[in-house]
Amino acid sequence: MRPRYSSPRSGWNVAAPVRLIGGLLAAACASYATVPQEDRMTLARDLTGRRSDKFLRLSFYVSPFFGDTSKKLLSPVPPDEVRLLKQPSGEAVEPGPVERILPAGARVRITKVEFPNAVALAERPPYTPRTLPWIYMHALGELEQVPLILVLRAGIQSSEEFLAELDRYLSDTDLDATYARWSQVVQQAVRTKTAVIDMPAEALEMAWGYPDRKQITFANSAKQEEWVYSGERRKAYLADGRVVRLEPGKRLEPGKAAR
Repeated sequence: MRPRYSSPRSGWNVAAPVRLIGGLLAAACASYATVPQEDRMTLARDLTGRRSDKFLRLSFYVSPFFGDTSKKLLSPVPPDEVRLLKQPSGEAVEPGPVERILPAGARVRITKVEFPNAVALAERPPYTPRTLPWIYMHALGELEQVPLILVLRAGIQSSEEFLAELDRYLSDTDLDATYARWSQVVQQAVRTKTAVIDMPAEALEMAWGYPDRKQITFANSAKQEEWVYSGERRKAYLADGRVVRLEPGKRLEPGKAAR
């Protein structure tokens, strides 16, 4: 039988807090890492092996990773719209200023797939989105090799759902044919995360990312859309699949998160 060590002053059992900590870590693992363990291992093996080379579907901002200097954050929205981490007051924590933009079509390589299991939760810095899945990547052809972290959403339940979510941001094929359909103005807008009048809906999506919601109506057989971003911080209006109007929308009040 393993000996138990007690404090000579209080008789406090050292094994008790060890069990408690282990239980908390196990509970955290069960709460956050919802993809089954076997599927997690398969995903990590495939995505860092034969399926590791990808192309960005969207243009991404590169910013600091919430004070962790060993990593950089990849985000489709600017830092003041990132909602991955909150203060106790409910106010969103910004990761840091934009350092550069990686354009849609940039080639990247997945080097690590990390789920929020007990080990990861124990090792990740506290003021990071530590309860979410992290995809570690490097941009091919760049000298800087600090890992780029793509943070996926919470609540992914299966490997199929995980791959579908990842596919929203990373493509197996290059985007050269897509770019070739557009004018130089639209191509440059996508690469700089800018929206311009008359750009196609697909280009707007690659530049600004996915909207929070779309409102679609039909008038005189014409399809009209309103794309709303980050709690109405930005809006785009489209007619028959092309941008016809842009507006900044509303600014969030301090402490309120985008819905």
